[in-house]
Amino acid sequence: MSATLLRLDPSRAQPSLEPMVQLVTGDMNMVNAVILSRMQSEIPLIPELAGHLIAGGGKRMRPMLTLASARLLGYSGTRHHRLAAAVEFIHTATLLHDDVVDGSDLRRGKRTANLIWGNPASVLVGDFLFSRSFELMVEDGSLKVLGILAGASAIIAEGEVNQLTAARRIDTPEERYLDIIGAKTAALFAAACRVSAVVAERPEAEELALDSYGRNLGIAFQLVDDAIDYVSDAGTMGKDAGDDFREGKATLPVILAYARGNPEDRVFWKAAIEGHRNSDADFERAIELVRATRAVDDTLARARHYGQRAIDALAIFANGKAKDAMVEAVEFAIARAY
Repeated sequence: MSATLLRLDPSRAQPSLEPMVQLVTGDMNMVNAVILSRMQSEIPLIPELAGHLIAGGGKRMRPMLTLASARLLGYSGTRHHRLAAAVEFIHTATLLHDDVVDGSDLRRGKRTANLIWGNPASVLVGDFLFSRSFELMVEDGSLKVLGILAGASAIIAEGEVNQLTAARRIDTPEERYLDIIGAKTAALFAAACRVSAVVAERPEAEELALDSYGRNLGIAFQLVDDAIDYVSDAGTMGKDAGDDFREGKATLPVILAYARGNPEDRVFWKAAIEGHRNSDADFERAIELVRATRAVDDTLARARHYGQRAIDALAIFANGKAKDAMVEAVEFAIARAY
């Protein structure tokens, strides 16, 4: 086995998820079959509402990471199909719950489930999908796998509660922000990758390397998401530009812009995050301030740092199509902002 330390290449022309999609197409068909089967219920509203989000154009990046990691390790079994479906159910359940908490109207360019069916139905169908994910974990039969995915689910919930209690708080420190995104986003990325090493019965070093890859990719992914809230539009993002601003989320661009602003700018940011300045004109001013203070640029620089850490974590694995696809997935996650 030969391994090479690779560098994040921001100059790559239009990095894409397509290599990863092609790598796992056959496996993904099996995962989709599991998802379709397990989202069914005799209660018609459940598959109707779940299907609205699951079929809503998402990249399925998290289950693809489970499948790509298995390919990287040369695993030839089928256990990862159900586990990838479990990962997607966990993710979908958290999206349903998040949209209720945030009062979101748009998800992936479509009306959110809570807007169509109401908050109670969205919460309960989210609970149903969580239950289905745990059924799939139990069926796998590995207590270690169950521990990894159940632990990630608990961490995600903790991250969401942490974010909720930090909402409308302009004094949120960068360290707490990183704790929040490490929990609510990166934990599932890490678990999605790590479980493949468990089912492939690989050494702990490889298990931890995949955990590190997923965790750092997840942080980079969320940093970019938070940056493009101030530099993109609904057509690009799949949600309304400025959602984080209007919801009073002290994301890293805001934290940096506030720290670097003059007294007048700080008064504006405090009022905005507390919900007193959330008009379209206020959002335009926020965009001007994050640009003037290079807050977005530095948020993306941090994303590139974590992206490089993700790529570095793959150094112990042999070169090949799977590794190349996983490296390009990191580059794609960061290039979405450009």
